Amino acid sequence: MLYYGVFWLIIGISNILIQYLWYGVDLNIAFLYAFSYFGLYPILGGSIWFIIKFNSLDEKEFIWVMLYHFIGATILNGIWVYLSFIMIKIVNPEHLEELYETLPGKIFSGYVMYVIYVLFFYSINYYQTLREKVKREAELKSLIREAELSALKSQINPHFLFNSLNSIASLTISAPEKAQEMVINLSRFMRYSLQHDQDETVSLKDELENIKLYLSIEKVRFGKKLNPVFEIEKSCHNFQIPNMILQPLFENAIKYGVYEATDPVSIKTSCKDESNHVLIRIENDYDADSAMNRGEGIGLRNIRQRLELIYGSGDLLRITDQKTSFIVELLLPKTIPV
Repeated sequence: MLYYGVFWLIIGISNILIQYLWYGVDLNIAFLYAFSYFGLYPILGGSIWFIIKFNSLDEKEFIWVMLYHFIGATILNGIWVYLSFIMIKIVNPEHLEELYETLPGKIFSGYVMYVIYVLFFYSINYYQTLREKVKREAELKSLIREAELSALKSQINPHFLFNSLNSIASLTISAPEKAQEMVINLSRFMRYSLQHDQDETVSLKDELENIKLYLSIEKVRFGKKLNPVFEIEKSCHNFQIPNMILQPLFENAIKYGVYEATDPVSIKTSCKDESNHVLIRIENDYDADSAMNRGEGIGLRNIRQRLELIYGSGDLLRITDQKTSFIVELLLPKTIPV
């Protein structure tokens, strides 16, 4: 409204100066005519906005919208001409006859100005609607993205919980002390999972501490068969990664490597701080003869989808099967897109 008022004030003052300085019109008359066109009409013209807001072209037929505008223009012009007559009669009655002579032109100019106002207001309304639509779409995309991430996370925790409860159930009879240890560690693990469920990222140090807790749970079940090795550069510790992103990788390493093996199996985890990204590498040995056919299962697809949602790229996960060892590499950028 401020810009609207300032715009017409500048136009009105400019018109007064042109009439007075260029055409030699009396200053009072110049002010009177300028106020009639560029003061009075803009004040009345503000009502056109409400006609546009309640008669959208998207909601009503074009013919009805045109009819409403014609009725609105006629009423508005009638009020404008009437007030102009009253104003001139009070301020300068001798110009009434001149106003009668120019009445058709004044009415016509009123309809022209109405059309200009309609086009202007429709443009503003379209711009505002477009901004709101873009904002709603961005909010919707954000909600969908959060929902997809939550759905992907929910596929991790129940899977691990199911395996752990099975292990605890089998140990309650054969090794009650180990079962008790697994229950305590499992509760700590689940507490971490719930604590960071709403956070998109955590430090690699915290994530690895949680992984070590997970491995300690599995260590109770597999004993010396499970041999975790960590080679993490110190500069990687504070690097932010998507939470629970490593969990399925260690689950796979145990499922395909440790579970089927008869000899000790090493799960080597390393991290290198490179120029624009951090390389996290997880390698585990496995027996090609006893292990099941390996492909990109649910866990790996889960990770690939999460990386694509968070970083906008699905090429950050690399898988190498060397027949006797399985290598998974995460090439994570140091900055996460907003």
